[in-house]
Amino acid sequence: MSEALFVLAAVLVLGGGLGVVATRNVVHAALFLLLSLVAVAGLYLLLFAEFLALVQVLIYGGAIVIVLLFAIMLTRSREYPRISDNPQWPLAIVAALSLFGVLAAALLWTELPQTEAQGPGLARLGESLFTTWAVPFEVASLVLLVALVGAIIIASRGDEEQ
Repeated sequence: MSEALFVLAAVLVLGGGLGVVATRNVVHAALFLLLSLVAVAGLYLLLFAEFLALVQVLIYGGAIVIVLLFAIMLTRSREYPRISDNPQWPLAIVAALSLFGVLAAALLWTELPQTEAQGPGLARLGESLFTTWAVPFEVASLVLLVALVGAIIIASRGDEEQ
């Protein structure tokens, strides 16, 4: 059962990644990225890393994709000429297939140790996050908020000039 879930999550990760690269619509690319990031959270759940899965969904799946969508909406991409294909795509395919071959060979020829899952637990990580790391967490959220407000101000100034 866990192998089937792993294969499903892996197919979703790879499909989302290919969708990001293959689509020409930037909004669709951001949604494919969201699919891939949520599937990675599923892989973390299969590894019994609940905290990493939660962080993956909240930080990457939620915050980063939303910031990307805001950036797409706030930039005036309609004003730029259409970007053509990169002429180096054959080299990129060769590099990607070479990397895939090396990783597949390493996976097939390496014997993985059989160990039990262990970790500090979600309660202890949550306690550490809200005691020791509370101030840096809030500072990071304020920096992101200031960046978002700045982007909105810059975008609104551009609209007033027209």
